[in-house]
Amino acid sequence: MHLWKKLALAALPSTFHAALSQHVVDLSGDGWTVSSKALNMSAPGHLPSQVHLDLYAANVIDDPYYGLNDFNLRWIPDNNWTYTSEPLKGLSGKAKSSWLVFNGLDTFTTIEFCGQFIGTTDNQFRQYTFDISKALSSCKGDPTLAINFGSAPKIANAIAEDPNSEKWPYGPQQIYEFPNRWYIRKEQSDFGWDWGPAFAPAGPWQDAYLVQFECKESVNILNTDLDIFRKGQINHLPPDQSQPWVVNASIDFLGSLPAKSSMNIEVKDVETGKILKSGPLENVATTGQAITGSITIDADAPNLWWPNGMGKQSLYNVTVTIQDSEKQGLASVTKRSGFRTIFLNRLNITEDQLAQGIAPGANWHFEVNGKEFYAKGSNFIPPDAFWPRVTEARMQRLFTAVKAGNQNMLRVWASGAYLPGFIYDIADEYGILLWSEFQFSDALYPSDEKFLENVAAEVVYNVRRVNHHPSLALWAGGNEIESLELPLVQEAAPDRYSFYVGEYEKLFISLILPLVYENTRSISYMPSSTNNGYLWVNMSAPVPMAERYNNITAGEFYSDTDYYNYDSSMAFDYGSYPVGRFANEFGYHSMPSLQTWEQAVDKDELHFNSSTVMLRNHHYPAGGTETRNFKNSSMGMAEMTIAVERYYPIPNKDDSVANFSAWCHATQLFQADMYKSEIQFYRRGSGMPERQLGSLYWQLEDIWQAPTWAGIEYDGRWKVLHYVARDIYQPIIVSPFWNYTTGDLSVYVTSDLWDTASGSVDLAWVDLSGKPLPGNAGTPQTQHFTVGGLNTTEIYSAKISDLSLHDRKNAVLVLSLSAQGSLPNSECGSLTTFTHRSQVATEFPNRLALVDPEVQVTHDEKTGTFTVEAKKGVSLYTWLDYPSGVVGYFDDNAFTLLPGEKKTVNFTVQKDETDGKWAKGVTIQSLWDQTTRD
Repeated sequence: MHLWKKLALAALPSTFHAALSQHVVDLSGDGWTVSSKALNMSAPGHLPSQVHLDLYAANVIDDPYYGLNDFNLRWIPDNNWTYTSEPLKGLSGKAKSSWLVFNGLDTFTTIEFCGQFIGTTDNQFRQYTFDISKALSSCKGDPTLAINFGSAPKIANAIAEDPNSEKWPYGPQQIYEFPNRWYIRKEQSDFGWDWGPAFAPAGPWQDAYLVQFECKESVNILNTDLDIFRKGQINHLPPDQSQPWVVNASIDFLGSLPAKSSMNIEVKDVETGKILKSGPLENVATTGQAITGSITIDADAPNLWWPNGMGKQSLYNVTVTIQDSEKQGLASVTKRSGFRTIFLNRLNITEDQLAQGIAPGANWHFEVNGKEFYAKGSNFIPPDAFWPRVTEARMQRLFTAVKAGNQNMLRVWASGAYLPGFIYDIADEYGILLWSEFQFSDALYPSDEKFLENVAAEVVYNVRRVNHHPSLALWAGGNEIESLELPLVQEAAPDRYSFYVGEYEKLFISLILPLVYENTRSISYMPSSTNNGYLWVNMSAPVPMAERYNNITAGEFYSDTDYYNYDSSMAFDYGSYPVGRFANEFGYHSMPSLQTWEQAVDKDELHFNSSTVMLRNHHYPAGGTETRNFKNSSMGMAEMTIAVERYYPIPNKDDSVANFSAWCHATQLFQADMYKSEIQFYRRGSGMPERQLGSLYWQLEDIWQAPTWAGIEYDGRWKVLHYVARDIYQPIIVSPFWNYTTGDLSVYVTSDLWDTASGSVDLAWVDLSGKPLPGNAGTPQTQHFTVGGLNTTEIYSAKISDLSLHDRKNAVLVLSLSAQGSLPNSECGSLTTFTHRSQVATEFPNRLALVDPEVQVTHDEKTGTFTVEAKKGVSLYTWLDYPSGVVGYFDDNAFTLLPGEKKTVNFTVQKDETDGKWAKGVTIQSLWDQTTRD
């Protein structure tokens, strides 16, 4: 079936655009051939697609994700590939001009139409348009389109070898597999990363179309910048919430507008259909190929959009129409948006804050609609090495897990790709803020004029494209440039350090910052993901933002933190964690489940240190294109192995596959416990002098089936981490802090509600058989508390040596919280009951005197629920598992169960290929089962 067709004008969730007097042919579909002249190879192609995907669909290659195909298929990116269309049908014979529009070509192309050269591209992240009027008018026969894709690795190497290309000292330039990624504007992780493969794909990765204008004055909408902000708002300053709203609409178009064009707007509530505002836009002006106008809306007229857990996600359809002098519509576009302010506060600590006990320095936190909040979440990486197979359904499942995990923010990591609009749409609906970054990471980048011009077009296009989404929280220049790369270059070339700081500022401050400010008033910008804030902003200065760098004072706090420590002996040492205003990256890697490994690895390779398992571990990365770097992989495997051996029972099962599965699970237990330890430490910081207001762990999800830092595996299966993070991200939590280096034990209650909450915590010492310890080991049985909004309070502390613990290996303190508080924006301050359970032992798990809890699970076919019970002992790390063929999650998992307790657990099915038979394959285990041989 060939899919050349007139472009449908059906409304999409976030955008709908239409125009008169134009003829549009969608180039999407299967009417393509992909071929390599050098390899004498061709196969059916598609658009959008990439070469690997089309060769796999045609059975030319095996699944790219299977085994070691990320190494074995290097011949694909090492060659050039051409996508050639079948003859294009249905073109207009009345057209006065004709254009090609590409919304994403990856990456280096030469484009021919009717055998004639049309143009080239060199940036994966830009929208390109080409005038093909002359080529079409002189075309003989049916027109065809050919897009010739060059080998990105070879082109990057050629640029690097050019003596005129910028060079850097060894050290800051992080090479994962393919080198020289920093010279080209392509997804940087395509060249490898420590959590993913290096396929370096090529192809028309986003949609494309051909538009023809049948009269002189007609337009096609290319991009729309819809900016909603408070009057007088400036990106780096807190907006005045009493001011009216300004809706600024700016439309990029192809074609020609008549003189005296105007714009009209309608703002309609998505839920009720009620029109909030309609009428002509004011201050309409046309500059180049963009027309802009604005309107104001009363300060309290719209319903506000709030992040997950803070209120409702109110959305509005905003329709903007371009009109001629007779008020006839020429083109219209609809964007779904929302009214909210989101501000990254990096201002200096005020006198009022000092009086509250906040340490001096600078703020580093987010404020939504004028309210501080605790950012709870993780880091989003590319969900696939091949973006064309990232579907809306798959992202719906992922964001359902994010919301169910009590998260309200994701950091969209630099050096993947700018997210497609439908992902922001989902985030808008689910209330998930997206801290978004430009695509630069772990390297220094060129600053020559050609490179900067290319980046400028990329920045403007993407800032304008996604600006209408209320989920958009921030623009950051890149990842770890200021906190890692500049210190590395200072170490490698101290005499050139000031020069490289200047180069950094040229790109990330002098170029990108003004472009962001010119295209959005609603979004803050910072040059690098981890930084010490700024000293001043002056948009008239050559370098408009003066970063603080190391201009800091001891005892003061200025920054967010980025922290990794692979010495597992420090994993639970609170004194080793960074103390800052916000934690934007931290973590440790773990193995995926057996079910996930089976998707990509032969059965005979399913053991911990098999060649395939080891080489799919890209931590530590190969540092080149060598395919058998066992040394680096073995270091990452050793870190996981040592962590398990240090803290957990060592699996030693008779069946090799079962033992492999147990080892995988053990690495997940360590990972989850470490993240829990850090998250509760950071959350406690909300009530400490550092006033810590955010923790985003590394990382949310997997790009493939391999050892990584992810909490959600490639097909959507939750690791232990995501369950534990969901638990510790609840609004009110009770957190035990056992300092094994000093013998101190303290218990805190932490709340991210905005108002005071109160309640009690029951403290119960039991042995591993579940029997209460005499006298509760000298600990009070109940502690009452009151905790302020966005705050923490200590409810209990003791020296372990002062407690009557006769056998620390046979004692667990179970903490059960019940509290009353008001959820943010709840009606009339209505109270909600919050519960939370935690536990702590004063020995690590592998030293505990475990008993078999005889934990059991039964399934109720009528209700679909599972009932879990421990018959004889305390079930630690109670783990419900499910077989392959279904994707979903339990509403609780990895929990502690006391003997005699019955716990009912639901399972949310997101995708089922078993016709419901999966339920019979649900299993249960506890930490005890890690010690058994069967």
